[in-house]
Amino acid sequence: MGSTQFGNFQKFCRDSTLPVCNVLSAQHNQTGPWGGCELTGISLSHNRILGNLGSIILCGVAILVTVYLLLRSERKRAAVGRREMQLFLVCYIVIEICEIFTVGEFPLSDKVRIAFTGIHIGFIIATTWILMLNAIVGYQILDDGTPLSMGLMIVSALVLLIGTGYIVLDTGFQWTGYWDSSYNLPNRNIAIYVLYQLAPLVFLVAFYVLEAALVLRVLGEVRPMIYLTGAAVLFAVGQVFNYTISPHICNSTSGKIDGALFETLFTLLSVVLVWIFWSSITEDDWPAAVGSPYP
Repeated sequence: MGSTQFGNFQKFCRDSTLPVCNVLSAQHNQTGPWGGCELTGISLSHNRILGNLGSIILCGVAILVTVYLLLRSERKRAAVGRREMQLFLVCYIVIEICEIFTVGEFPLSDKVRIAFTGIHIGFIIATTWILMLNAIVGYQILDDGTPLSMGLMIVSALVLLIGTGYIVLDTGFQWTGYWDSSYNLPNRNIAIYVLYQLAPLVFLVAFYVLEAALVLRVLGEVRPMIYLTGAAVLFAVGQVFNYTISPHICNSTSGKIDGALFETLFTLLSVVLVWIFWSSITEDDWPAAVGSPYP
């Protein structure tokens, strides 16, 4: 791609339905100078549309499923990292609520859509950071569930959330005008690119590596790796649908759906498998030796 492509969102917004496109478009929606297949949606009054209805419905399903996982995790009072896992699930619920209004094309005012987009992208990086820290919790460097453990996790996540959210909101509301050039092709915004595209990927890879080392070296088990690897594969498949297959789906369905619907579905399945993985390594029937970080 070359260094000149780094930080550009033109091709992403042309081929995919992404929340970031709402703050890179002069109309503050998924329509911008990048062109590409546009979702037609359901026609409403006053020339408005309700687009990506499938994604909206799946977001609602994701919220209900995650609430169920929260309730299930509450029963595992002796499980390592229970509070930390619950924090991850709560943050994921916030992401899905925001996705209803950022990826789902509701007839909202520009300011409301920009606000939801800032919260959405801010919570994406904060949530993936919290997930990575959940892996570190398993090593019992600090006692899990304590005010210190939870406080460090929440404060560090808030720093990422507020910092990322401010950049996105400043881009959308043009408070300082510093990011105004990102409205023009090729829609270059290096700060959002790093915080939204790259950093979460690094956190997710770190989570997988840390958890794999914990399971294989400390627990000496293989079965949980099936769930962990399954979660990674499902998440990757969702991204392939969103970034690669999406324009083909949109064109072949005349703009009725695109890859965002499948990204929501596979991400939900990935989160479920992450929870199952966590649940499997906190079962009460593991050997007593696994209670310590290392033998």
